[in-house]
Amino acid sequence: MAIQACPKCGAKNRVDENAATVSQPVCGKCGEKLPEAEAAGTANTKPQVVTDASFASDVVSASASLPVLVDAWAPWCGPCRLIAPVLDQLASESGGRYKIVKLNVDENPRTSAQFQIRSIPTMLIFKNGQVVDQIVGAVPKQTIAGRLAAQL
Repeated sequence: MAIQACPKCGAKNRVDENAATVSQPVCGKCGEKLPEAEAAGTANTKPQVVTDASFASDVVSASASLPVLVDAWAPWCGPCRLIAPVLDQLASESGGRYKIVKLNVDENPRTSAQFQIRSIPTMLIFKNGQVVDQIVGAVPKQTIAGRLAAQL
């Protein structure tokens, strides 16, 4: 039995992998189709680490096909450490619909300056190579998920 989060309402659903090969699983709460097991298995389960050198290819280019959330953080930042597990959950629940990356602002000052990151945590959402949304501070998972869903 696997646990899958509904992409529409966020409810957690138990899914029998054997039964899912025969019929499409749906959310028990809202009835939305759940991501197929193959797609969920191929999605990134952890946020990817990006640097000044890899930012253009890992974020700007990748955002042409799907939204990319950039978490600007630092190891000494308490609120950054507080939301890290939330971003890990969102990455594992993404089902390939979006991508989450982490940018250490201390180690990557060029990118931090380029996007005028003055407070951390700051989360930038990229779509089609452009910043389309910005979240500053530690916010609840539902807020981040909602802002990401608005870009799908």
